[in-house]
Amino acid sequence: MTNLAALLALSDSRLPAGGHVHSGGVEQAIVEGRVRDLATLRAFLRRRIRTHGLVAASVAAAVHSARLDIDAADRETDARTPAPAARQASRAQGRGLVRLARQVWPDGPWQRLGPTPHLVVAAGAVGAASAMLPEHTALSVIYTTMTGSATAAQRLLALDPGDVAAVTFELAPLCDQLAAAAAKELAELSDPLLDVLAERHSQRERPLFAS
Repeated sequence: MTNLAALLALSDSRLPAGGHVHSGGVEQAIVEGRVRDLATLRAFLRRRIRTHGLVAASVAAAVHSARLDIDAADRETDARTPAPAARQASRAQGRGLVRLARQVWPDGPWQRLGPTPHLVVAAGAVGAASAMLPEHTALSVIYTTMTGSATAAQRLLALDPGDVAAVTFELAPLCDQLAAAAAKELAELSDPLLDVLAERHSQRERPLFAS
């Protein structure tokens, strides 16, 4: 598997790591009227990848390049994820990614990650195992941060799939820019709104998505 092929596979929405049941806060944003059409979705996605996406990608890249060990990365991610609901969602998806990684790279260091690693910690370990570059790992994290919310919004608002895809293409250069920055150093930018949305979502009765 080439580096490019690994990147494409890990960015595929069909990846069975559990991401398809998480909306990244966009379901709650829709419920509250913050996201209601293509324009507001574009703004939400831009905000999400510039904050959460950048921070998550920076931790994943640091794990990939061994600038952070597993325990330190777990602590750093907890510190950057103040909402308990968001931490729970991250660990649920991390567990799913490790379950897949065990099948694809059986000789990987998966035992060291523990039973419920944060998604970004697992993504960093997977990136290293797949022989991608740290920048590729960062890009994969940012890209899936964007497309996971975009796909959920498309379903919830019955948006035209072509229009939503066009928005993700429009934001692609920003994803590249953020991935390059994430590979250089840890980011600490926070977005309290995303934490508030995560907590409010967890308190709703019968939400469609897990987060």
